[in-house]
Amino acid sequence: MTRARHWLLARLGTLALLAGLGWGTVHSAAAADDYKLEGDSLVQEGVPQGTVTKLQWKESKVFPGTERDWWLYVPKQYDGSKPAAVMIFQDGGSYVDPNGQFRTTVVFDNLIHKKQMPVTIGIFLNPGQIPASEPDQKPRSNRSFEYDTLSDQYARFLLEEILPEVSQTYKLSERPEHRAIGGISSGGICAFTAAWERPDAFSKVLSHVGSFTNIRGGHVYPSVIRKTERKPIRVFLQEGSNDLDNLHGNWPLANQEMAAALKFSKYDYRFEYGDGGHNGKHGGALMPESLRWLWRETAK
Repeated sequence: MTRARHWLLARLGTLALLAGLGWGTVHSAAAADDYKLEGDSLVQEGVPQGTVTKLQWKESKVFPGTERDWWLYVPKQYDGSKPAAVMIFQDGGSYVDPNGQFRTTVVFDNLIHKKQMPVTIGIFLNPGQIPASEPDQKPRSNRSFEYDTLSDQYARFLLEEILPEVSQTYKLSERPEHRAIGGISSGGICAFTAAWERPDAFSKVLSHVGSFTNIRGGHVYPSVIRKTERKPIRVFLQEGSNDLDNLHGNWPLANQEMAAALKFSKYDYRFEYGDGGHNGKHGGALMPESLRWLWRETAK
């Protein structure tokens, strides 16, 4: 079988599966992984810009021995008169980069200004690293353990350490409908796990090319979702047909199974399926629309 024919048959099979998930919930994009940042992903004249502060966290009790960089975004509209909404991103350095694929703070500025999302403080966290014990060694990444493990540990890290730290300076809402969490790849499944384990604390999930595969058992989520009473969380999934296929699993199929399970269990979800690879191009282009959708009833 030629490579072109193999791709065509795989694509037809994917489209057939998507057709069964319901028009209006699933959208297929036809680009050549050439998604562009436009509109609210770009700095707009006259829009107030929030501040971004880079910080370090070295005193974790939930993940002892780790250190990490993190960034705090505070919108210009925050005045302390009432609690702000909050949104947390894993792999925060990628999401906070003003010249990167997501440019999240630029989108925040524009949507908050337009009242299409609430006044929201952004927390952008890098995964933890365990410092090297010798000068000629490199630090060891704790990313997969933190992100791919199916437990409440990462949610506890946020609820017991990071959010209390931010709350010392800023008023943050404790209502779950005012809290969202997102990430890419393993950061995407991490976001879902945090909300799944603690829906009382996080009600909105944004996953870009999420690793719902068998890195540390994440492939079980579709069956678990089907067999568990529906939880009060809203989920936005983005995936591409040219994403990874390796020993851990097939990312496009895994995300399609997630979307099918969410549909079966009548979740408030949206699945955007394009032709991208394992990157943030499509998710970045969708960032304004995904945030409008996630925050739609709490925007004002």
